[in-house]
Amino acid sequence: MEKALRRYDLDWLRIIVFALLIFYHVGMFFVPWGWHIKNNHTYEWLKWPMLFLNQWRLPILFVISGMGTYYAFSKRSLRQFSWERFKRLGIPLVFGMLFIVPPQVYFERLANNQFTGSYWKYFLSVPYDGIYPEGNLSWHHLWFLPYLLIFSLLSGPIFIYLRKNEIGFLNGIKKFISKPFGLYWFVIPLYLLEAFMEPFFDITHALIDDWFNFSFSLVLFFYGFILISTGIVFWKSVDKIKSKAMALGMFTFFSQIFIWVFLEDGYVVHFTEALLKVLNIWSWILVLFGYAAKYLNRKNNSLSYFNRAVYPFYILHQTITVILAYYLMDISWGIFPKATLLILGTFGLSWLIYHFLILKIPLLHPLFGLKKIRPK
Repeated sequence: MEKALRRYDLDWLRIIVFALLIFYHVGMFFVPWGWHIKNNHTYEWLKWPMLFLNQWRLPILFVISGMGTYYAFSKRSLRQFSWERFKRLGIPLVFGMLFIVPPQVYFERLANNQFTGSYWKYFLSVPYDGIYPEGNLSWHHLWFLPYLLIFSLLSGPIFIYLRKNEIGFLNGIKKFISKPFGLYWFVIPLYLLEAFMEPFFDITHALIDDWFNFSFSLVLFFYGFILISTGIVFWKSVDKIKSKAMALGMFTFFSQIFIWVFLEDGYVVHFTEALLKVLNIWSWILVLFGYAAKYLNRKNNSLSYFNRAVYPFYILHQTITVILAYYLMDISWGIFPKATLLILGTFGLSWLIYHFLILKIPLLHPLFGLKKIRPK
C-alpha cells in the first residue's frame, strides 16, 4: 500500500471551488431563474457564465471529497471514520438548520410578503412550522452535508474492503487510465444516469426524492476514491490529457449553448445534450486536477489558514449574502456596484465572524466542523 502523501493541490482546489461558490450565489441574485432573494432587475447575459460554472463546481467537490475519504482511511478504522464523519458533518448540519439557515428563510418571507414581524417571532416558529418551502425548516445551501454524510456511511465498508484488497483491483484501474483518453471511460456511467434518469427526477436537494442528483453525486464521490487510490498513475494521466480536456470542455460547452439557443427538445437532442453535458463536466474536472497538480501542489504560509477557514465560510456565506441582498434588492443601482458589495460583504463578514468569533471560542469549533489542531 502506498503511503498517503498530502496533496496541497487538492487543498487549494477545495479552497478555490468553495470561494467560487460565493461568487455563484451572488450571481444567483441577478440571473433570470429563481432564488431565495431576487434583484429588482435580472440580467439575461449572466446565465451563460453561471451555467458554465454550475455544471462542474459541485461535481468536482464530490470527487475531492471521495479523495479525502481515501486519506481518512489511512489513519482510521471504519468505526472511527463513521464517528468522525458524523461529528464533522452531522453536528454542523443540525446547528446550521437551527441557527444559520433560518435568517435566509426569514428574509425570503419578508421579500415575498409571506411574513411580517420580528425575527424572534419568526425564529420561534421554525422547528414547529413544517418543512420548507411550505414550512420554514430547511438545510438550504447545507444540503451538501447530509449527502456527503450518507455517501461516507454507505461507501465506508466498500472502501475499507478495497483498501485491504487493492493490489489486484488497482492494477486493472491503473492499466485502464494509463491509456490515451482512458480517463474518459469514467464518463459512461455518468452518461447513462444523465440520459436515462435525469428526465424523471428533478434536482431538489431534498434527499428523499432527489434520486438523479443523489446517484450522480455518489458516482463522482466513488470516482474520487478510486482515482486517488491509483497514486502517481492518475496524476501522470491527468497531466498528459489536461490540455486536450480543456479543448474538449470548451467545445462541449459551446455546443450545449448552440443546442439551448437554436434547437428544440426531442429524443436526439436530449441524448446528444446529455453526452455533451457529462463530457463537459468530466473535462473541466480533469482540467482543474491537471493544472492544479502542475501549479498548486506546494505549501505556503496561507494554505493552512485558508484550508481551515473553508468549512466555516461555507456554512456562513449564503446567510450573509441573502441578508445583504435583501437590503440591496430595491436600490436603483446596476449589477456591478451591487455585486461588488455582495462579494466583499460576504467574504468580509464571513472572515470577521470566523477570525474574531469562531476561532476564539473553542465551544463553537465542532458546530462549524473545525478539527482540533494537533501539536506539532
